[in-house]
Amino acid sequence: MSIKFRLTIMSFLQFFVWGAWLITVGNYWFATKQWSGAEFGAIFSTLGISSIIMPAITGIIADKWVNAERLYGVLHILGGLALLYIPQVDNPTTFYYVIFAAMLCYMPTISLSNSVAYNILKSNDFDVVKVFPPIRVWGTIGFIAAMWITNLTDNKASANMFYLSALAAFVLGIYSFTLPKCPPQKLIAEEASMFEKLGLNAFKLFGTYKMALFFLFSMFLGGALQLTNMYGDVYLSEFSKVPEYANSFVVKYSTIIMSISQISETLFILAIPFFLKRFGIKQVMLISMLAWVLRFGLFAYGNPVDGLWMIIMSCIVYGMAFDFFNISGSLFVETTTDSKIRSSAQGLFMMMSNGFGALFGGLLSGIIIDKYFTHDGIRDWHSIWLSFAGYALVIAILFALMFKHKHDPKVVENISH
Repeated sequence: MSIKFRLTIMSFLQFFVWGAWLITVGNYWFATKQWSGAEFGAIFSTLGISSIIMPAITGIIADKWVNAERLYGVLHILGGLALLYIPQVDNPTTFYYVIFAAMLCYMPTISLSNSVAYNILKSNDFDVVKVFPPIRVWGTIGFIAAMWITNLTDNKASANMFYLSALAAFVLGIYSFTLPKCPPQKLIAEEASMFEKLGLNAFKLFGTYKMALFFLFSMFLGGALQLTNMYGDVYLSEFSKVPEYANSFVVKYSTIIMSISQISETLFILAIPFFLKRFGIKQVMLISMLAWVLRFGLFAYGNPVDGLWMIIMSCIVYGMAFDFFNISGSLFVETTTDSKIRSSAQGLFMMMSNGFGALFGGLLSGIIIDKYFTHDGIRDWHSIWLSFAGYALVIAILFALMFKHKHDPKVVENISH
């Protein structure tokens, strides 16, 4: 079995574990357990908290003491145990702590999977820039496959989604021990301060107006991402409460409809080089923000029959909204930070978007929806999505006015090579 194929299996299972429940957990929470919306927001905040504290800690452990592939395997097995226990939970508070334990194990494996793949590819003399992207695409395919299996087996609102995820986590955990060894590199100097070891020296970038503004907007956009992960499938499924839509394809196969977003994501990645060269980093980030406005706005006016095209278009637009900011944002960090703190700066970018963004987006959206848009247990999805669209539009306008960045085609050309 070739190295590339073995890493492809790892990438596929890495995101299969997540895709089995992330998009559909709302259905389990609201339809099966019938718990409140305010508490549901806290569930997604666990992704943010875990993204803030765990990658740096596990990164230090892998750099200094433990083989990366072994740490990766142990985390997946521990996370699988937490997922396995979730169906036994009968109250939202316990659910929060158990899913938090699962996320503390899972979230650092995203960066660890990249580290393991890079290490193995480099040690086998592969061109990482050329070989890794096709391997990583199979992660998105794994996420989509898990969504389809959950939906087609009629488990989008059942506890079985967690059993499926746990099984994949156990398989991946055991499988990782068969991968080539990735011993500690011990690149962190012994005399380095804990501040430097944790990569926190990049926080001095907040002293620069332009960088501070960029990281702030990264956090706001990170919040927008969680809104569709949290509520997209629930929104489509709740059309079942409207008699004329109750038996529609959208209601029955809501998770498959939502998977169009991930399919779109893989396609828009291919368009990024053209857009970056033509419009520049700032304009591509702005396009992403306007795409979020469309994503939410189309959901607000869509329905499973004559408005089905709007739901489909919303899912297609998601690829542009997600990819354009994440990739152009990482390129902005790459081209504007000192090489000595560049890795830490990239970590800070992810911490602000996937960490603090997910934390505040999860907590606040749950509280706001429960307080202002839920009446007698019925959610006003039209108003919910319009308010999200308004939120994204305000961010886009402020970004266009406040963020100054001159497009230099040569910089983009140099990075692409």
